[in-house]
Amino acid sequence: MDLMKNNINRTKGLRGVVFALLPLLLTCVLLFACSVSYKFNGASIDYTKTKTIQINDFPIRSTYVWGPMASIFNNELKDIYANHTRLVQVKRNGDLKIEGEITQYSQRNKSVSSEGYSAQTELSITVNVRFINNKNHSEDFERQFTASQSYETTRNLSSVQEELVTQMVKDLTEQIFNATVANW
Repeated sequence: MDLMKNNINRTKGLRGVVFALLPLLLTCVLLFACSVSYKFNGASIDYTKTKTIQINDFPIRSTYVWGPMASIFNNELKDIYANHTRLVQVKRNGDLKIEGEITQYSQRNKSVSSEGYSAQTELSITVNVRFINNKNHSEDFERQFTASQSYETTRNLSSVQEELVTQMVKDLTEQIFNATVANW
């Protein structure tokens, strides 16, 4: 009989602990199960007023040149607006206008090894951008954007150039997109 009472008391004690911890457990489950996800890949554009965008090709005005860089940059710039906005791309008279030039493509030694030789090289691209908002000229600007990537000097530039330029172009186009239409 005493054994049975002890088992019943233990069961009541466990229930009390479970009921006391239940709100804490539910709170933890809700916190970890629910998460708010918000992507900043869209734009804050008033599509009732702004419907078109004109993106002119950016020529290379740099003294150091890699041939495919301009087409990679121009295609990626147009793609980011096509993929993340509902703006129609036009050849002229766009509600928004983006133009500019690739002003610098350079490499420099970034770090030196203990033997005194270059260990890493930094490759960078700078573009000058002119943005005109024909619906709100207070948002117009001219600004430079730069992106860079490093590579081990033991590697040949020609073996990493396409990959690094592609990464830098992606970074540059995201910077330009955010500066022109993301407004956050």
